[in-house]
Amino acid sequence: MTIAAFVAGLVLLIVGAEGLVRGASRLAERLGITPLIIGLTVVAFGTSSPELAVSLKAASDGQAGIALGNVVGSNIFNVLFILGVSALIVPLAVAQQLVRIDIPLMIGLSVAMLLLALDGVMGRFDGGLLLAGLAAYLAFLFYQNARAQPEDSSESPASGQTHWAFSLALVVGGLALLVLGSRWFVEGAVAFAAFLGVSEQVIGLTIIAAGTSLPEVVTSIIAALRGERDIAVGNVIGSNVFNILGVLGLTGLLSASAIAVPPALVGFDIPVMIAVALACLPIGFTGGVISRWEGGALLAYYLAYTLYLILAAAQHDALPGFGATMLYFVLPITALTLAVLTLQERRRLR
Repeated sequence: MTIAAFVAGLVLLIVGAEGLVRGASRLAERLGITPLIIGLTVVAFGTSSPELAVSLKAASDGQAGIALGNVVGSNIFNVLFILGVSALIVPLAVAQQLVRIDIPLMIGLSVAMLLLALDGVMGRFDGGLLLAGLAAYLAFLFYQNARAQPEDSSESPASGQTHWAFSLALVVGGLALLVLGSRWFVEGAVAFAAFLGVSEQVIGLTIIAAGTSLPEVVTSIIAALRGERDIAVGNVIGSNVFNILGVLGLTGLLSASAIAVPPALVGFDIPVMIAVALACLPIGFTGGVISRWEGGALLAYYLAYTLYLILAAAQHDALPGFGATMLYFVLPITALTLAVLTLQERRRLR
């Protein structure tokens, strides 16, 4: 039964993501909204709905490790795995709005989450503050879109009404399939994890984070293959913003009591999330494209992060050597490479 739920969930995710991308792209044209804004809002928030459902349920059940680990793990997974795999398939163009506004915002929100978590709890005040930030972010996005659009966007209402309704049905149906599919997938994955005896926090950071992020995985890959590269990248950045402002905000606001923040999240995982967000800036600067080699590097780092979590959970003897290799060799070389490429690109643009 567990395997059946796992496979059925994955099938529903693929079908739902295809419907969501098709419907969202058509709505973008009909409503005069740019594909990037659609990717940052409708698609990103819709595909993050599994994270919201899981974190709310976990918080109500007193499972702080899953509630918060799901948000942190999903944000790490979104950048390293989703952008990595998508860029390996098709190099991804990065819109200048993302480099100038949305990626710095994601970095700032990641730092803000660390600051809010330093006192050891996420309470209703923290949640309300994050939700207010979400409202401001949405207002800014649609203000930017209104300024960018020409005034003449007339179309024949009679001929477009059927297509408009069909596009909306695709979005709603796609979201429904995504939520249902991710639920079945996560249930199967959690059963596997419980059988293996993995801790609650590791489950939240890995299996549940990856499971609830599968809508983003499939949506971004399909969007990239269909040529909707603004949606592919905007979906990831928008999902990360929504995970912090929306998922964490609603979870903190609606929880019966303040959510205790596990010390390991503050000491390691949230700083990793911040570092991953920071890595998006130099990658975006290098020609405005996430190339295949950069995608491969992102994917390799996700595999290394997951391996670290597994070694730490098992208290394996290889953990100190692995951590030292990553800290003193791999990370500095990657940072130096990105810095050199960024400087070369800036000189080319002058």
